[in-house]
Amino acid sequence: MRGIHKDKGDGDFNRLKWLTFYRVVIVSFLLGIAAFIQLVGTESLTRTSLYLVYAIIVFTYMLSIAYVLIFKKWANVRGNVYIQSLVDVVIVTVLVYVTGGAGSVYPNLYSLVIIYAVLFLEKRGGVLIASASGILYGLLLDLEYYGIIQTVYSEMYVYDFSAGYVFSRIFIYIVSFYIVALLASFVVGQERKTRRLLIEREDAFKRLDILHSSIIESVNAGVVTVDKTQRIRSFNRVAEEITGLIRYQAIERDIEDVFPDILIVLERVEGGVGNFEYELTYKRRTPALLVFSLSPLMNPEGEPIGNILIFQDHTAIKAMEREIDTNKKMAFMGEMAAVLAHELRNPLASIGGSIQLLKRDLLLEEGDRKLMDIVLRGKDQLENLARDFLLFTRPVQGGNNTIDMAEVVEDILETLYFGSDWNRTVHISQALCDVSIIRGNRVEVRHALLNIVINALQAMHNGGTLSIRTQVRTDEKSGRRFLEISVVDQGCGIEETTLRKVREPFFTTKEMGTGLGLAIVSRVVEGHHGYFEITSEVDQGTCCTMGFPL
Repeated sequence: MRGIHKDKGDGDFNRLKWLTFYRVVIVSFLLGIAAFIQLVGTESLTRTSLYLVYAIIVFTYMLSIAYVLIFKKWANVRGNVYIQSLVDVVIVTVLVYVTGGAGSVYPNLYSLVIIYAVLFLEKRGGVLIASASGILYGLLLDLEYYGIIQTVYSEMYVYDFSAGYVFSRIFIYIVSFYIVALLASFVVGQERKTRRLLIEREDAFKRLDILHSSIIESVNAGVVTVDKTQRIRSFNRVAEEITGLIRYQAIERDIEDVFPDILIVLERVEGGVGNFEYELTYKRRTPALLVFSLSPLMNPEGEPIGNILIFQDHTAIKAMEREIDTNKKMAFMGEMAAVLAHELRNPLASIGGSIQLLKRDLLLEEGDRKLMDIVLRGKDQLENLARDFLLFTRPVQGGNNTIDMAEVVEDILETLYFGSDWNRTVHISQALCDVSIIRGNRVEVRHALLNIVINALQAMHNGGTLSIRTQVRTDEKSGRRFLEISVVDQGCGIEETTLRKVREPFFTTKEMGTGLGLAIVSRVVEGHHGYFEITSEVDQGTCCTMGFPL
């Protein structure tokens, strides 16, 4: 580090300011000593000597102010230190002269100047200042010895130092100056080397920490580390997304605050290493199925200091697996339903045709005619069951045909006006928006809407208003647009316990129902990538809503 400039940082400038401050402190200490000597009169200093000491102190104060001003004008730290060091050497020499020369106790101040010169100027600068100190100190003592300059230390002072004493004093101090310079250079060199190594290590640790953080953040899985007290120590980005917690909300918290009752599951993992499933409900509208991998966290000595939990959200995967299993079952049921429908329809057609002929050709009593009507209703019920079962188990065809929902609504209402399910005390209210075109399978969509409207009519025994309305709805998350068809009745409503089961196959509360109507609706809507919602209040009515992508 040869050239120390301001562009290398403000550290050297700050140290230079501290140097000025400490110089003022030392000079103030000397001022106190001089004042004490004058007050107590322990030594016979001449007035001239005291005044010179005071003058040196005042001059040093003024120099300190000047140095501060120079900082702002001249940005060369090295040059500033050279000037201050040389000036301080001269000041110390003058101070030594006025306080006794060869008998002065202040030559030790040279060492302070040499030390701070080494701090700023390194070994070369320190040796240069040590040389300047030795030259000036030796020159001063030689001039005194040969009588070229007279001491001002004391009026009664008699110079009686021998040549050997003067020479030895010069030699000892010059040697001590160089020793101080070399020792200070060594210490400063080691300090700077250590500081440089420390900076390099810090940089290496920072790079390693950045690499570690990058790896943890880039992993497509939640990563959580906990200590032995089960306190969370790290929490990566994916963990935030899965749990809905921000990192600072999770760090230092107990793991059970984020994953309730997970410690019970962890205790069941043999050896503290393994995989397990966990259902997360904390701060989530719907539970999430997480698959965890548990591993011990070790320190460099191989001792366990906690655990690492790596987890992924398998909710969608499990839902797909369930859907695949359901599709397999439905495919099997579909094959069985096709055979069953074929085997049922032929006998039922024969039974229905035979009963119709008997009713027409025979003169039957009223009781016999009622019995035949019961047989025909049973036949119709069986045919409806076979038809609905076949439709439910058959894979949803979907399609890409254009469907005008306004026409479908009108077609369904016209069909119901002349059907057995129509209730003349029911008033139909329509509120259809301008947008009515969707794409899909018209037969399936019509059948789904027909099932909903029939259910609404059958629930309105005492009449009322049946509202059918459509509107365009935009999903906030995906931005997709849906045509929403809502059927609202004023019937008896559905109890909450029943509402959770109405989409299940073969669940029905009707005496003549098959329990497949709403299950078919759900299948059709899912096949068209839409949504189906039901809300109801007892004695208030029910609202069924289907949404189809536009």
